[in-house]
Amino acid sequence: MRTLFSAFVLSIATILLAPVAVAAHVLRVGGKEHRVQQWCMQTWARSVMWAANVRLEVHGAEHIDARRGTVYASNHVSWFDIFAIASLLPRYTFVAKAELRRIPIFGWGAEGAGVVFLARENRKEAFEAYHSVARQVSEGLSVIVYPESTRGTDYTLRPFKKGPFVLAIAAKAPIVPVVMYGSREIMPKGSFRVRSGTVHVHLLEPVSTAAFDYDQRHQLMNIVWRRSADLLRDVYGVGVREAVPTAPTERTA
Repeated sequence: MRTLFSAFVLSIATILLAPVAVAAHVLRVGGKEHRVQQWCMQTWARSVMWAANVRLEVHGAEHIDARRGTVYASNHVSWFDIFAIASLLPRYTFVAKAELRRIPIFGWGAEGAGVVFLARENRKEAFEAYHSVARQVSEGLSVIVYPESTRGTDYTLRPFKKGPFVLAIAAKAPIVPVVMYGSREIMPKGSFRVRSGTVHVHLLEPVSTAAFDYDQRHQLMNIVWRRSADLLRDVYGVGVREAVPTAPTERTA
């Protein structure tokens, strides 16, 4: 019953809010901060969290800075990672895989709300999109990225892709590592069943990109990966895959 109710609320919220986001985008309503689109995205996410009876426990809320653009780099094991963080952050957008754009109504509304879709098989196009987002981040918009690229089947952190870190360096924006825990129990990859529960969102200390350039993107990527992996290990006992490279010693900015 909870699964059906959550699906119903998700469908209704998408049908009602997607046209509002598109209209606000076309008519340039809500000012430079896109307040209408932001309200639509948060309302959409909070509606689904309510319908699923999912509670949010936020750790490190002091690392949310609404005054400047920030890159939030999160692990990803469930669709509820998206709903959880979208219900929490101020003035943000997502970088998402291009396949989601083809979902009826949702893709149309998400694009109107400012979500940036990446064609992952086209490396040149993907990096151009990242640089486009970097300009918006430098102007104060925050962006949520999933550097593992797709959802995992367990909480073990997988290797990161470089694109989000190129974005952060280009925008000269700090990166906040984000660790989600509990969302897999609510709706794991490959399942459509929704269970109630609690999602823990850990916002870690921001990593400054001021001392990094494009050639140092790997070092930056490994620092963020290591901080997230350490929290998963220390707090939840999640192991580390040996195939993932060890980060170099962290630099001070």
